[in-house]
Amino acid sequence: MINNIQARLASALRFPLILLCAWFSVSAWAVNSLPGGPALLELNLQPPVTAIARDQAWLNDLLMIVCTVVFIGVFGVMFYSIWKHRKSVGHKAATFHESVAIEITWTIVPFVIIVLMAFPATKLIVAAKDTTNADLTVKVTGYQWKWGYDYLNGEGQGIAFLSTINPKMREFAAVGARGAPIPDNYLLDVDHPLVVPVNKKVRIITTSVDVIHSWAVPALGVRQDAIPGFVRDVWFRAEKVGTYYGDCTELCGKEHAFMPVVVKVLSDDDYTKWVAGEHQKLAAGSNASSAPVASK
Repeated sequence: MINNIQARLASALRFPLILLCAWFSVSAWAVNSLPGGPALLELNLQPPVTAIARDQAWLNDLLMIVCTVVFIGVFGVMFYSIWKHRKSVGHKAATFHESVAIEITWTIVPFVIIVLMAFPATKLIVAAKDTTNADLTVKVTGYQWKWGYDYLNGEGQGIAFLSTINPKMREFAAVGARGAPIPDNYLLDVDHPLVVPVNKKVRIITTSVDVIHSWAVPALGVRQDAIPGFVRDVWFRAEKVGTYYGDCTELCGKEHAFMPVVVKVLSDDDYTKWVAGEHQKLAAGSNASSAPVASK
């Protein structure tokens, strides 16, 4: 009897123990949350640092609540009806065809819900596309597989460089960590991030020279396709100094995963110093890391 109980207990615990061991083995390789980027066990949007990103988070929460209420309402009524009017307690299926009242109801109610959901969504899209009165304009060009940044006006006018993934990340991806700690910004580190000042409206103009890419930074609330032969724009105003991470969000080829986006937001003074340093490099003609995009 005891042996039988032990055998059943061991059988019941086998699968949970396997899962627990797997979890421990994975946790040994775990990285930490990345400020300005993805976080461990993240279930919602990244913490916003722009007004547009905050509105997106609010809209996302609102729509999730509406969808949850509709889901519970529809399936609640359906399962209640199935249980309450089941055949085993004597109910018989009704035999009717067409009901004008019901058809009008299930047409009007979803229509009203969709209109109420579309109104704040449309308002947000219009606000996100209002790129007028920008303090700084940067042209972002997508390449396979890097980004080109050209500062078209403002303090940094004339600065241009390419932003490519840190080669160390390629090594990790190719041969594995081999015992080395995996950095928190795995596949999200670049040699030259886009640098912008805090609390300034930055207009981003996107295009591409080969295939469709998409420039996206969740914390800034921006995502804009870069399409060959076309110019699109979007804007953001970062309210907090820091480094923010994103990716190309359009499958663009075999090295799509190696196209991270990194935006470094500096205070006004630090941004002015960075601009002065970049201009000095350009003047000296030794800015190897900031080679003009047009020359590529």
